[in-house]
Amino acid sequence: MTDELELRVRRLALTNALEHEGSARPGPVLARLLATDPALRPRSGELGSLVARVVAEVGALSAESRAGELARLGGPAANERPAGTDRPELPPLPGAIPGSVVLRLAPFPNGALHIGSARMLYVNDEYRRRYAGKLYLVFDDTIGSAEKRVDPAMFDIIRHDLDIAGVPPDEVYYKSDRIPRFYPWARRVIDRGGAYVCVCPAERLRENREASRACPERSQSLEATVEGWERMLAGGYAPGEAVLRLRTDLADPDPAFRDRVLMRVSDLDHPRVGRKYRVWPMLEFSWAVDDVELGVTHVLRGKDLVVEDRMEEFIWRLLGIQGPPFLHWGLLRVREAKISKSKSVAEVRSGEFDGWADPRTWSIDSLERRGIHPEALRRFTLSFGLSLSDIEVPAETLYAENRQLIDAVTPRRAFVPDPVRLEVEGAPLLEPLELANHPDHPELGIRSVTASGPYWLPRAELVRHVGAEIRLKDLLNVRLPAEPPEGGSGAVVSAQFTTLANKKLPRIQWVAESGAVAVDMLGLDGTHRSGRGERALRDSTAGQSFQFERVGFVRVESNRTPGEEPVRVCFGHP
Repeated sequence: MTDELELRVRRLALTNALEHEGSARPGPVLARLLATDPALRPRSGELGSLVARVVAEVGALSAESRAGELARLGGPAANERPAGTDRPELPPLPGAIPGSVVLRLAPFPNGALHIGSARMLYVNDEYRRRYAGKLYLVFDDTIGSAEKRVDPAMFDIIRHDLDIAGVPPDEVYYKSDRIPRFYPWARRVIDRGGAYVCVCPAERLRENREASRACPERSQSLEATVEGWERMLAGGYAPGEAVLRLRTDLADPDPAFRDRVLMRVSDLDHPRVGRKYRVWPMLEFSWAVDDVELGVTHVLRGKDLVVEDRMEEFIWRLLGIQGPPFLHWGLLRVREAKISKSKSVAEVRSGEFDGWADPRTWSIDSLERRGIHPEALRRFTLSFGLSLSDIEVPAETLYAENRQLIDAVTPRRAFVPDPVRLEVEGAPLLEPLELANHPDHPELGIRSVTASGPYWLPRAELVRHVGAEIRLKDLLNVRLPAEPPEGGSGAVVSAQFTTLANKKLPRIQWVAESGAVAVDMLGLDGTHRSGRGERALRDSTAGQSFQFERVGFVRVESNRTPGEEPVRVCFGHP
């Protein structure tokens, strides 16, 4: 263990102690350390002993000493943010004229937008704002394949995602409405000698491309190509029998760019236009057309689409057209977000996931459900600029942005997971406590909390402190029994009252049994935790956010009926 690492742990422990009235806990300290430096994760077991030792040392200090030492070490660890979160300025768009910039979003409608889509949304929207331009939503609803089908529900879901994100489009277009507009462009490419009708089976086509070998039809005359194209349009070919291919360099270093397909035949049913059209464009050809016809001035997208860029530019040069320039960014991954659109589609359809708002999808809708503010997502995304490097960051980076936005306006509430009933022998009768809704923001008001027992306490804390004297946070001190609580939801523990004095003891979260409400908390892994919350939660409203003390930020589910129990919430983040 290095001195630098121990210093970081100490700063985190001091910060955690200040946030929790002197009672730092090893678990949250270790979690924050690993979130801000994931390279340490393989050493988590080894680090656990270091964190426990430092937390114990910090716990032995007075409040004044803790504050002084933290100041000497450079201030609260909460202000230390992972590298890459300082927001760089986006570069100017080449040749952009304020008021004339037109940008586009082009999602394929087979799944909801998710955190991986955020860069597309917010970079485009930021430039729209900067140049007072327009942003089009162009649904790439070409026919797809038997495995990758257009989902009609996604049209509304994606538009809803944009509403949540605060990125409303200026115009909405559907590729399926524009199919006839692609045919004249295909004919222009043919007339320039740039395409031919290929009848090679798909497997042979791939083999020829890999081998830089020409298909027999590549040398066909213009007349033969025109005849084959008109036959495609007239329904003379079955699906898979013929495609229109672009003539590129068969020796191109990238096999994927060799004679790519422009148009193909399909008899699949489309959810918007049925079987009205049998010849459909490939996506990159449709972009080459629409980026010109819709007046797009700049195309902003991930660097993984450079082959598609080359296709568009090749077609524009062939036809003597000046198309818009391309700007790219690298892949941005959130380490904890294991995103697979196809997997999410399957799990949503099967019912394993609770729709697209299930936290495991990391969809825009699920982030709202968790209480992640769209402005936090915007700041998080834009903090990486237009870097071409692939970036992987911990979710803590996003959570830090969200805390900055919501902490000051989010009331605190007590919640006890996996509760055990605690009876305190010899305890005085206590008047209700008047607790601040936020320790640092009196403008959020106060709430009255029942103070007399019995109480609900977390089973894990009772097990951890068997036989010890503890303090029920803000209330009184008790000595716990020497035996851990029995299993089961009906467990009851008796403790002995010791004193009301605010002694240096482990502080345990509690909820008085009188007036307590049942709470169901949906976790990020899709599991539910049952617990008890303080009486004030009974009046919570749909969409309201709270910070459950010593647990994290939560958001009340949007379908809550006032007075309903259990109070259902979704966990947001620590």
